[in-house]
Amino acid sequence: MNPLVSVIIPTWNRYPFLMEAIASVQAQTYPHLDLIVVDDGSTDETVREIPRRFPTVHFIQQPHRGVSAARNLGIRHAMGEYLAFLDSDDLYLPEKLEREVACLSENPAYRVCYTDEIWIRKGVRVNPKKKHRKYGGWIYPHCLPMCIISPSSVMLHREVIEAVGGFDETLPACEDYDLWLRVSARFPIYWLDEPLIVKRGGHGDQLSQAFWGMDRFRVRALTKILDQEMLPDEWRQATLKELEGKCQILIQGAEKRGNKEIAALYRKILHTYLPENFSDVRTRMEAR
Repeated sequence: MNPLVSVIIPTWNRYPFLMEAIASVQAQTYPHLDLIVVDDGSTDETVREIPRRFPTVHFIQQPHRGVSAARNLGIRHAMGEYLAFLDSDDLYLPEKLEREVACLSENPAYRVCYTDEIWIRKGVRVNPKKKHRKYGGWIYPHCLPMCIISPSSVMLHREVIEAVGGFDETLPACEDYDLWLRVSARFPIYWLDEPLIVKRGGHGDQLSQAFWGMDRFRVRALTKILDQEMLPDEWRQATLKELEGKCQILIQGAEKRGNKEIAALYRKILHTYLPENFSDVRTRMEAR
């Protein structure tokens, strides 16, 4: 019997996009799946129309609590051995789940895989930049600068979530960056070099456009994983270096805006996590 895959779609006031996302899951060539849509307090047609148009979808509602809470609620209701996520403005290509199940079945050393992506911005296909390059294996260091793994591209065994915990509901953004740091620190990740999802961006309700200074949330994720004291020395030093860089950017931005309190906050973080002679530490790291 092929393993069951639970696909979790969180959504909030994206009814037109959501219909297309659901249709892309229902068009999958892999048949052993259950689809869970978690509505995060929508006020558009979602609540009325999705159960009517898609009666086989497991439709769950919650008050507006954010994408992390919605995904976590979906995880708690998931029946599958494998979990997959789909942002409500993204799309699966038809063989996405089938290829990932095969990938994990054929490579039992891996419990997580992710795929390449097709990027659409304001209706136009665009090419990712060099900094968005994907990697496979023990990729933790590559996950430090920015999130290179789209939630929509991932499939993972549920034991991975049980090991590292779910999405951090206190983070209003960069919750995926935070999770993939925790996952990649403990598990190798298989890179499936095929474009099997469509990422649609450029619309104003994206989290990346809703907040200033996204590095604020990445700093929180970095300090969280440092506090766990689970990283080997080389990765810990790379994490400290990344933390220093992001804090310096935030300090400079705060000073430019005349926000002394914010600048002081990130100076305090630097003082807490980095030795006063960090420039010497950085020199040794770069000399490795």
